[in-house]
Amino acid sequence: MLCQFSFENFKSYKGETTLDFQAAVLPEFKETLIQEKNATDLLPVSVVYGPNGGGKTNLLQALSCVISTVVKPVNELQKNRQTFILQQNIEATPFLFDEVSRNEPIEFRMFFRIKTNEYCYYIALKDNEVISESLYRKAVTGKKTALIFERETPNIKLGYTLNKKSINTSVNPKMPYLSFLAINYDIPVISEVIRWFESCIIRSYANPMVEHQIMLTENTPYKEQFIHTLNDMDIDIMDYRYDENTHQLFMKRNLGCHEYELPFSEESDGTRKLIAALPVILLALREGRIMIIDELDAKLHPKLLRYVISLFKNKEINKFGAQLLFTSHDMYTLKNTVFRRDEIWFAAENSDHESEIYSLHEIRGEDSARIKNTAAYDKQYLEGRYGADPYLSNMLGGDFS
Repeated sequence: MLCQFSFENFKSYKGETTLDFQAAVLPEFKETLIQEKNATDLLPVSVVYGPNGGGKTNLLQALSCVISTVVKPVNELQKNRQTFILQQNIEATPFLFDEVSRNEPIEFRMFFRIKTNEYCYYIALKDNEVISESLYRKAVTGKKTALIFERETPNIKLGYTLNKKSINTSVNPKMPYLSFLAINYDIPVISEVIRWFESCIIRSYANPMVEHQIMLTENTPYKEQFIHTLNDMDIDIMDYRYDENTHQLFMKRNLGCHEYELPFSEESDGTRKLIAALPVILLALREGRIMIIDELDAKLHPKLLRYVISLFKNKEINKFGAQLLFTSHDMYTLKNTVFRRDEIWFAAENSDHESEIYSLHEIRGEDSARIKNTAAYDKQYLEGRYGADPYLSNMLGGDFS
């Protein structure tokens, strides 16, 4: 489970930027939080809103970049621990509207929880080489942090867990040391961490090809779950069949006493997207994975988008702490009946073309003494922060008043 992600000098983001999945102390939707004894409550969902060019996609790509940087060399050498790796390679590109930043390292830091341990992984990249890297661990119930390894080019320092083994500290500068260890050694702590990185699901529905990557199976329980969920969304598909001869997927429906088949290509845009996305969503829920999705709402009716969000917020369905991070333009879903305030983020560029993000919870807290906590306040704050943009300034629509 992702706890917090920070980065600096990546694409449209110049300064340090932090996306927090740790729940604030708020009264709404407390029953939906991911809760573990003696640990900070985590959010099951986070959504990023904002205008085109504001930095929504780049925020998700920053997280995707550090994940793919670690996983790619492991997967290429077929040393991966996960069966299904659903990711995309994102290049590490610095902030280019500044002569200093373009020559500075890109930094990523992430805190994530695996069972009873919390990890902190840091990596700094420059010209596709690793400048600095570290991995720390602490027990969720403990205060003492243990070093796993620390890398400051060209030196690598090993913590107690690795130092008692015969571990090579000579590594290609283009490869993360975490990846190197996962490829060459079978060390429980490294296997646990690399398995978490591999489990992260990254999808971009801005790319139409993703809708043709369909993970359907003939496994009866999974098939029944998929059909049942589609029916819950009022999509009356009763079965499906893949024709090996024509290489076509057919969706089956019952009308009266007759069964009819429709090629997948003939389904509506929204139905095709759901058929492609739903198996991956159900996989994340079954295995407690994090899903990072750009433009989840594209081609989806707001009612269907709300249903997908509700799957992650329902503890009877989301039993293993799966999380969903996505971008959206859908204002109809921006309601206090759908989200907590700390689950909503805004991304936009400032006058220096630097992207910045703010959570709705932060926006309400900063000037509460100066302006009343109302929808008018939200509009005034957003216009002051982003300019008089009708899209952003009217986004909240009074739903959180």
